[in-house]
Amino acid sequence: MLQISVLKEQTARVLAGLAKRNYPTAEADVQAVLDLDQRRRAMQTQHDAAQAEANELARQIGGLMKSGDRAGADALKTRTAELKVQIKRHADELAEAEKQQTQLLYKLPNIPQASVPAGRSAQDNEVVREGGTKPELPADALPHWELIKKYDIIDFELGIKITGAGFPVYKGQGARLQRALINFFLDEARDAGYQEVQPPILVNEASGYGTGQLPDKEGQMYHDAADNLYLIPTSEVPITNLYRDEIIPVEKLPIRNTGYTPCFRREAGSWGADVRGLNRLHQFDKVEIVQITQPEHSYAAHETMVTHVESLLQKLELPYRVLRLCGGDMGFTSSLTYDLEVWSAAQSRWLEVSSVSNFEAFQANRLKCRYKAEGGKTQLLHTLNGSALALPRIVAALLENNQTPEGIRLPEVLHSYCGFSKISA
Repeated sequence: MLQISVLKEQTARVLAGLAKRNYPTAEADVQAVLDLDQRRRAMQTQHDAAQAEANELARQIGGLMKSGDRAGADALKTRTAELKVQIKRHADELAEAEKQQTQLLYKLPNIPQASVPAGRSAQDNEVVREGGTKPELPADALPHWELIKKYDIIDFELGIKITGAGFPVYKGQGARLQRALINFFLDEARDAGYQEVQPPILVNEASGYGTGQLPDKEGQMYHDAADNLYLIPTSEVPITNLYRDEIIPVEKLPIRNTGYTPCFRREAGSWGADVRGLNRLHQFDKVEIVQITQPEHSYAAHETMVTHVESLLQKLELPYRVLRLCGGDMGFTSSLTYDLEVWSAAQSRWLEVSSVSNFEAFQANRLKCRYKAEGGKTQLLHTLNGSALALPRIVAALLENNQTPEGIRLPEVLHSYCGFSKISA
């Protein structure tokens, strides 16, 4: 959530940033927030004046009663009663104005960082660099959805039988590969200085609002109406919310956490090759890395997170590229996002496997996640997160890129985790 002070003091920058996002009603929405804030401040002034007068009259009434001037005291009590009615009305009006202001602020996305390119869609994203070598496969190479049938490692039909489309069943070497990747990613994160946590996979409404999934992505989340809880779309939500309403001592910064969870998303896309097999699911596994740091260190932290994800792809021997997302393709809460994609050889296309984002103070303002700066002043922290990594498309690329007539060769780094070096029939 954008800070009121930023809207007031940096209005031109805010409007330019919203324009880069192609936000259609930027000027009207920002002005609505500023107008409401001005009215709210006027209400607060009236409330405070009435309260001050009531306090002064209470002091005077005490003096009059002591001096025996009951009539004078009763006259002031009448005025005090009127003031109490005013104070109650002002408090109700203030509460309503603050609620309206918060709702207006919830509509506004984060402001893109200066390096974010302009653009409307994924076609306008900027390729920062590429790594690895694309494999050359024979003409009869199979896409992963055929390979998983051939080697009987993932069963979509069983998932449909048990739950529905988008909920695959992993079995045999497929299940062991899942577990191996999760353990590999967690161990790599731990070695990079991240503390592992195992958070709940259901969160309350406050947590959804804290990291910005609500109200922006309400329709994409599975919701338990009876208890008003949401299945997490990513472990970013519970891990970052560990620090909601906290003032974190400077000596404990930066905070680095990692966690594995299943993730749940109601929208799984339309029909077609782009969403076949593991390309898009309702339930999938992911390891997340999260950092919380002082504002002056957040962009350096962001670069280290991207480098960490790149190192995972290098160790998995997967060709990849790093993209800087344009304003029109960035997530609602992000200030700067790098996507990392792997090359899917049998599909001849890039598959997104990670987004690494710096949210600056946007989430922290919702979360009230703060620290005490020099001089004791309380300031908002910056929050960051990244997929390290999401499993489905990693598995898709591993299967497709490493297929041979004798089976699917696995990268050496996974041999000890899997207990085998090749997937075979």
